[in-house]
Amino acid sequence: MTKRTPVYFIPHGGGPWPFMAWNPPDMWARLAGFLKGLGAEIGPKPKAVVIVSGHWEERGFILQNGERPPMLYDYSGFPAETYEVQYPAPGSPAVAGRAAELLRAAGLDTGLNPERGFDHGVFVPMSLVYPEADVPIVQLSLARRFDPELHLAAGRALAPLRDEGVLILGAGMSFHNMMGFGRMKAEARAFDTWLAGAVASPRAEREEALRHWAKAPSARACHPREEHLLPLLVAAGAAGDDAGAKVLEDLAFGTVNSAFRFG
Repeated sequence: MTKRTPVYFIPHGGGPWPFMAWNPPDMWARLAGFLKGLGAEIGPKPKAVVIVSGHWEERGFILQNGERPPMLYDYSGFPAETYEVQYPAPGSPAVAGRAAELLRAAGLDTGLNPERGFDHGVFVPMSLVYPEADVPIVQLSLARRFDPELHLAAGRALAPLRDEGVLILGAGMSFHNMMGFGRMKAEARAFDTWLAGAVASPRAEREEALRHWAKAPSARACHPREEHLLPLLVAAGAAGDDAGAKVLEDLAFGTVNSAFRFG
């Protein structure tokens, strides 16, 4: 792959949702269809995927660099079979090293972790995007300070990977208030409308809006803690001047959640 890859922010859904029954049974059907079609939309398989999930926080930006990352079942209270799911995608120490090099060159606190496994923010969506588990995956942590500009900067630093055949993904949720699913529909809609407008804005306006996301309508109601939103900021930083747009609007327990593409 030599064409510049697009960048995505995708919802990873609720827990190990593709591997269990739900009521109603079509709860996640729209998200499943979107993720299953994403590989074809992207085109030729990338050399690797660098993915930042809302489920890994470190002091700085840490990259998973094991050759065969294990599974990390970072959820509780789900059926026994969901703790036996396997997604045996390889890692890529070479891509992890290149990403670390780029982050360090930007002055960002960076490290490597050869032991880190795939958490459900990674293996759940990727099992639908690339079900053959034949694309190397490198997971990137969030920086625990949750500074918006820091995460935009991380994305900007990683942007050259797009010209090297690497796909950059943010995996989180555009609405993530565990007490608000099904109850905060109006708040979720107001924030989602603002977010879609911010993503579709030219680069300077987009980044300025995302730096100050907490001032958006119902922002803190939708994200009392912003770990599921910050992967979008990494994606937006990696987008550079490329246009952004909403490419999926789904309802999780009746509450809007969206995906975005850049490029």
